Parts: sequence; C-alpha cells; structure tokens
Amino acid sequence: MNQEELKARTKQFALRVMRLVDALPRSRSGNAIGNQLVRSGTSVGSNYRATCRSRSRAEFIAKIGVVEEEADESAFWMELIIDGGLLTAPKVTALLQEANELTAIMAASRISAAKRR
Repeated sequence: MNQEELKARTKQFALRVMRLVDALPRSRSGNAIGNQLVRSGTSVGSNYRATCRSRSRAEFIAKIGVVEEEADESAFWMELIIDGGLLTAPKVTALLQEANELTAIMAASRISAAKRR
C-alpha cells in the first residue's frame, strides 16, 4: 500500500469514526467515550499526513509512533463501546478491525524504519 492509498484509508477511517460517534447514545458515558474516540480516530489521518512530511528518519519514526498510538487508542474506545453495551458488536466490529489493522500497519512501518536507521 503506497502513501496516497494510506492517506485515503486513514481519512476514510476518520469519517467512519465520526459516523459511529454520531450513532452513540446521548448519555454521560456515550458523550465521554464519543469525545475521546472522535479525537483519536480523526487524529490517525491527520498525524499520518504529518508523518508523510517528515524531514528525517528519526522524525518519521516518532510521528508514525504517534499514529500507531492513536489507532490503538481508537480500538480501545471501540472495545469499550461494545463491552459497555453502548452499541451492538455488529455495528462496531468492522471499524474495530480497521483500527487494529491500521495499528499493525503503523507498527510495522515504525519497526521497519527503525531497522534501516
């Protein structure tokens, strides 16, 4: 997967997160988790774009690590949505899988870049 495809994929992830958050119940926990998820989920794409503009390998490694953390955090909030019964698993599972896949992609990129250092 090239850089442009990954930019598009992380942007789509952000849009899907926004729709998921809009579907959450308007309760104290729904609002709290929704706020956290929308921040981390949209941060994946914006931080990936910043990563693409890295000026050095060290900067790339640091920035891709942030993207990895945000994708993993998004997965955590989605797990809480399911486990807390805020939405049913079928409504969240595909997006949770995407969060886990993005986490794995970013981790592999970080590890690869660190080895080439």
